Amino acid sequence: MVDEPILVLAATGGQGRAVTDALLGRGARVRALVRDPERTAARQLAGQGVEVVAGSLSDRESLAAAMEGVAGVFAFTTPFEAGVDAEVAQGKAILTAAGEKRVPHLVFSSVAGADQESGVPHFDSKARVEAELASGDVPYTVLGPAYFFDNALGGAERILSGALDLPLPADRPLQQLARPDLGAFAAEVLLNPAPYVGQRIELAGDAPTPAHMAAALSAALGREVRHERVPLEAIDNPDMHAMWTFLNGPGYRIDIPALHAAHPEIAWTSFSDWARSAFADSR
Repeated sequence: MVDEPILVLAATGGQGRAVTDALLGRGARVRALVRDPERTAARQLAGQGVEVVAGSLSDRESLAAAMEGVAGVFAFTTPFEAGVDAEVAQGKAILTAAGEKRVPHLVFSSVAGADQESGVPHFDSKARVEAELASGDVPYTVLGPAYFFDNALGGAERILSGALDLPLPADRPLQQLARPDLGAFAAEVLLNPAPYVGQRIELAGDAPTPAHMAAALSAALGREVRHERVPLEAIDNPDMHAMWTFLNGPGYRIDIPALHAAHPEIAWTSFSDWARSAFADSR
């Protein structure tokens, strides 16, 4: 166990919170960078013994201050607030600060498929951050999570009304991951970095088809949920259209059996188990 704190960026978001919870579960000291320490989610972290500091993913000075004396950093960037160029700028600010503070190990959460020249804007922006990492002198590990189970909750109302909307054929597997499994894997890498430095590891827990997903949701809810295939041309957002075009084409390429065999310490949640938990109060 490391004595110095682990810094988690964007700690109140879905990924950051999962990593924070996993680190706390293993007894690690955690420092959390948040935009507003007075927000409820940040106060909850402080109540759990997390050292909460204010800062921004695009502000090198606040990042550097937060990185003072840490054992490692969990880094995350996002294009969904200000665009892909802003995401790359976040990556550069994070890496510049990490270099200044001689951070001993940085774990960057990218995305599965970012190394495939997919043409998906938010994959390609993460690939640009990965390239900056690889050309720098900060020891790093890249994690590439697949599609998150929780993304289905964006259509929760439709699911509860009996329809799972996905722009995929019913029999097309979609590699996916539970956020707590990402958290557990990231915590292991942060607390035991030596075997992972310089590696790029893509993560998935299950690969259900839309038909299997609908069946699992039906079982979780106790009533029928049907898969409704959304036409690609109906997706107006260019980034999302590109992503679903990629997922209908080459898609993710994670060797799930090999990954799970190599890391039996991770729970590797199935979609069915996730669905039962996510919709436990909706039966």
